[in-house]
Amino acid sequence: MEVNAYEGVIVKGIGGLYYARGEDTEVHVLRAKGKFRKQRIKPMVGDHILFSPGSGDEHGWIDEILPRQSELVRPAVANIKYVMLVIAPQPAPDYLLLDTLLVMAAKQGISPALVVNKCDIDETLIDEVRREYTSLGAPILAVSAVTGKGIDQLQELLKAGICCLAGQSGVGKSTLLSAATGLELQTGEISKKIARGKHTTRHAELMFSGEYKVLDTPGFSLLDLWDGLEPINLKDYYPEFADYEGQCKFAPCYHLSEPGCAVLAAVKEGKLGTKRLERYHTLLKKAQEAWKNRYD
Repeated sequence: MEVNAYEGVIVKGIGGLYYARGEDTEVHVLRAKGKFRKQRIKPMVGDHILFSPGSGDEHGWIDEILPRQSELVRPAVANIKYVMLVIAPQPAPDYLLLDTLLVMAAKQGISPALVVNKCDIDETLIDEVRREYTSLGAPILAVSAVTGKGIDQLQELLKAGICCLAGQSGVGKSTLLSAATGLELQTGEISKKIARGKHTTRHAELMFSGEYKVLDTPGFSLLDLWDGLEPINLKDYYPEFADYEGQCKFAPCYHLSEPGCAVLAAVKEGKLGTKRLERYHTLLKKAQEAWKNRYD
């Protein structure tokens, strides 16, 4: 540790300058030392750092980047504790997108939470989501930004660390976050093609409100999800498959159509969801296609 180093977290990075919030809540303007470039490490929003503050109008320096708990490439952010995957009765839930985001979170070591908003409009969607996803072991919240239902539970989750919200356009992410924390999001959306985040010039920014730390991002790119992902490993990001690992007749097993597959048997017996498996097969095909074309 540097003798005069302070501890802080990067809240924004623009044009080679990094804005870090110190333990005293003051925001400091910093540059990264040359050693990070040599190590091919680029500071990210959400990074916990040790820094030397500047003096007067001069910027300070990032001395150390502390170990990351999680890391995303696009947007370039680190140390997300929870990604809140928001769905609602309107617009109709895109479960394939939801499953894709769940894989993304699992691959990066980020804990997911499923947040069913607009429960004042339709109270049946939460039951459907629980049937489909309870076996994941992730928190599932029924909330309404209008009536305030479930907002206290959402607030408790948001206190766990750096959080972000993701989901379709129109599900009420910004309204929900404002109701829970008072913060206002300008979050970008995920492309309908479930491939790339829409182009935008905005930068990711970490926002603070009391105990809450929320990441406002220009959107999530799901293109990187398939980079380097061997198709056989996709199943490892489905927590409900774990109980059946090693019970299949063949190893490795893709849980696709193999004889003696324990996962397929569990689905047939009603222990696992049929639709969830069907969507897994859809994503498996995407992973296989990306793997086949990885050198193109």
